[in-house]
Amino acid sequence: MENRRSFVKKSLIGMAGISLSANALSPYLLAKNKKKLGVALVGLGYYSTDLLAPALQLTNSCYLSGIVTGTPEKAEKWKRKYNIPDNNIYNYQNFDSIANNPDIDIVYVVLPTSMHAEFTIRAANAGKHVWCEKPMAVTELECQKMINACNENKVKLSIGYRMQHEPNTRKIINYRNNNTFGAINLVQSAAGYYDGRTDHWKFDKEMGGGAMYDMGVYPLNACRYVTGEEPISVMAQQFTNRPDIFNEVDETTLFQLEFPSGALANCSASFGMKVNNLQVTCTNGWYKLNPFQAYSGIRGSASNGDILDDKIRIKQ
Repeated sequence: MENRRSFVKKSLIGMAGISLSANALSPYLLAKNKKKLGVALVGLGYYSTDLLAPALQLTNSCYLSGIVTGTPEKAEKWKRKYNIPDNNIYNYQNFDSIANNPDIDIVYVVLPTSMHAEFTIRAANAGKHVWCEKPMAVTELECQKMINACNENKVKLSIGYRMQHEPNTRKIINYRNNNTFGAINLVQSAAGYYDGRTDHWKFDKEMGGGAMYDMGVYPLNACRYVTGEEPISVMAQQFTNRPDIFNEVDETTLFQLEFPSGALANCSASFGMKVNNLQVTCTNGWYKLNPFQAYSGIRGSASNGDILDDKIRIKQ
């Protein structure tokens, strides 16, 4: 058994952060007389390529203005596809010169977890607002350094965790706020998929790999926004069916949480099984989302007959 402080240090410090909202940036928008903020993606892997870049073609308040990559072939491909000027294309060595580029207002760090702190701090020192993918960093110390750098440079920092903005998730948060079903007794949540790869940075401890750091963000954060509380005690176990691959990090982590109100949570995160569900049992009913964190849309129901499906999807 681990206490809360130790668990959070080792697992998912990444939920802490300073939010970057439209209202928070509105003075900046006015000062720059801009209709849209320019975003530079740092790291052009799957998430940037298949999700972020296409989404930035549809947004009203920001747009894809630049990229940072260590692969010249990728840079050329992205330049042609998104009409990115040469002056807005950087590599990891000349990244700091982004400070001199007025086209780029926000740097979105989409790199392995072990690199989050370095590039968030470098972006902040360059005077750019920062979006950083989850989890925030590998250690509590790194997280604090990121926050300090952004505060010192008077820029905003946000962690790229989307669920609190999703409409069906907001509905279940309102159930708690309005005490719709009474006191919360038990939260059950699981997030995972079967990763058939044998060589990836997510299997490397020094790179910040492991199921808990990646998929574990979802059930852990769900328990926090469902209850509106922070856990006071934790018990966790790790398992693997493929020790030849998962010899440094967890393939599956099961964890139980206790909250100040007396609510309990039973959760799992995995690279070895496909799971995607959230159920909340209360004194006067229940509600659930299944799936609760899919790009294809969030769906659910409640014991009072509510159907949770606002049909908002992330286009892929």
